[in-house]
Amino acid sequence: MNGMDFWMLISRLIVIFYTAFLFVSADRLYTPYAVLFLLLYLSLGIAVCMIRPPAWRRGITLLALALTVWLSVRGHPAFLFLLPPAIFAVLAEYPVHRYMFCLFVFLPFLFIPYGDLPAYTVITLFCLAIFVLAARSNDRLKKYEEQSDSMRSSIEKLTKQLHSSTEYIKQSEYTGKLEERNRLSQAIHDKIGHSMTGALIQMEAAKRMLSSHPEKAADLLQNAITISKEGIEDIRITLKNMKPPAEQMGIHRLRTFIDEFSAKNGLPVPFTYRGDLDRLTQMHWRVIQENVTEALTNTMKYADATQISIDIHVLNKAVKAEVKDNGNGAVRFKKGLGMLGMEERAAVLRGTVIFDGTAGFSVTTLLPIE
Repeated sequence: MNGMDFWMLISRLIVIFYTAFLFVSADRLYTPYAVLFLLLYLSLGIAVCMIRPPAWRRGITLLALALTVWLSVRGHPAFLFLLPPAIFAVLAEYPVHRYMFCLFVFLPFLFIPYGDLPAYTVITLFCLAIFVLAARSNDRLKKYEEQSDSMRSSIEKLTKQLHSSTEYIKQSEYTGKLEERNRLSQAIHDKIGHSMTGALIQMEAAKRMLSSHPEKAADLLQNAITISKEGIEDIRITLKNMKPPAEQMGIHRLRTFIDEFSAKNGLPVPFTYRGDLDRLTQMHWRVIQENVTEALTNTMKYADATQISIDIHVLNKAVKAEVKDNGNGAVRFKKGLGMLGMEERAAVLRGTVIFDGTAGFSVTTLLPIE
């Protein structure tokens, strides 16, 4: 049952009670037939609310209207009061130009006795008000349903695009790995493989000439040693070029962690860095990331902050990593295992950690740079 059916049924019930009262108070001889028709009229109204196929609904409403008109003409005049709900029920099933067809509900004014005209006018206006309010409410509900369906369709489309993007990223990463493996294999084959093969050939030749031409064999061995050294140097250069710098590894890991933390907790986390990051070693980055992680965790637990900022500044003799929030702060605080752990990690590199709770809370890690 939708909103329109509910309010139309309510208007029918009210009019039915009023009509039944008229029969009971004015014409007791006709009361049994009136009760029979009123029950039939109410049953048809309930049936419309329970049936879904539009053709059946329209047929039942037209049947109720036809019976009401027939009984109004051939039966008791009080049945005229049932015409407005029946007409509006038909209009509810034919929504095209429904407000224009509402004029038909005023046609019975030409045939109603003058004494019943005020009551019929009140009933008509009452049903009209309910019909207009129910129609607007139903139209608004349909509009919201269409918007909901549109949003659901958009969400499904975005979800599919997200899955496609995720698969594309995975495929791109896998393709990149394959390309890097192919490049490494080709570099080993072109440079190192040829060098090792040349050295091996000269060592085999030196082995054969060792007894008959020892000086020539020594020259071949020296050439093989030189070629082997060059091959080893090529290996070292190739591996060095493959290994990313500590600065790229450290800043990339830290930035990835900060982005994940911000997205997970819904907090903006501005991240800035200054200075020559190439001077930082893997140990520096490890201590910085673990201390930043611990500081962010403590902020989410205790600070009740709405914003967190992270700043890394490489100075001449040290690096400073600061995590600051705009939370409650604490002038006096007791160092727990997390704070003690941050100090211990910094002490390994002869560094220190400064805690300040005067304006929000900040954790500053200072590490010396050799």
